[in-house]
Amino acid sequence: MASFALDLVLWLAGIRGHIPRFDDFRPVPVTPAGGGHRVRVLAIVIVALAVLSLAVWGTVWIAIELL
Repeated sequence: MASFALDLVLWLAGIRGHIPRFDDFRPVPVTPAGGGHRVRVLAIVIVALAVLSLAVWGTVWIAIELL
């Protein structure tokens, strides 16, 4: 599961296409950097905010359980 999550984050950041996988060295087709870049940045921001909010929620939940 952690490997899938890391692959997803790398793919959304646009890094995944530059890392060969399963000995596949075919060139990646070049796409225009127009609206796709904005969508990718928005997705990364949403994922980061979700992770941070879950971390805060978990910290508060643990604090309440300890009281």
